[in-house]
Amino acid sequence: MSQSSKAKRDKRKKQQAKRPFLRLNAQQQVQNHAVLVNEDGQAVAAIGLQGREWLLAIGGQTMGNADNPVPMLAMLKHLSNVQEAEGRKVTLEYSELMQKLLDTLAEEAGQTGEEYLDKLVAEFASEQAEDAAAEGEASDEAAADTAGAEGAADAEATPAADADADGKPQA
Repeated sequence: MSQSSKAKRDKRKKQQAKRPFLRLNAQQQVQNHAVLVNEDGQAVAAIGLQGREWLLAIGGQTMGNADNPVPMLAMLKHLSNVQEAEGRKVTLEYSELMQKLLDTLAEEAGQTGEEYLDKLVAEFASEQAEDAAAEGEASDEAAADTAGAEGAADAEATPAADADADGKPQA
């Protein structure tokens, strides 16, 4: 190689347009499409689109992903209702794209977007009520089992109390 070939090559590289580096496993940016905001203006939960995947984040942690974000939107709406029932002020805001998806699914079901969303929210509320009832029954059963075990222990202790000092039962 000649001494001038390096200079020519460097000059040619400087004249070429810069191209961005593509990194392996580079994450695409997440675009928020629904955000649940508390009274302090902090995001409590969000639904975002990353590439073609919808992500659900709660408290800064990604909790799940899906192809259809509408059930996640219903979950956030339910969470909003629960927070308001507990006396906290929260606001759920969502994008036009999310509204269009909701309207499309609602149209297929023969409802308006709000009716469709309210139906999904009611399903979450009923599932939560069923879970709470099941937990209540389980705790009632556990209490009954505990009481039964205590009763059996008392019954076993009674004959021992009837025994005299030698440990023989009295007739």
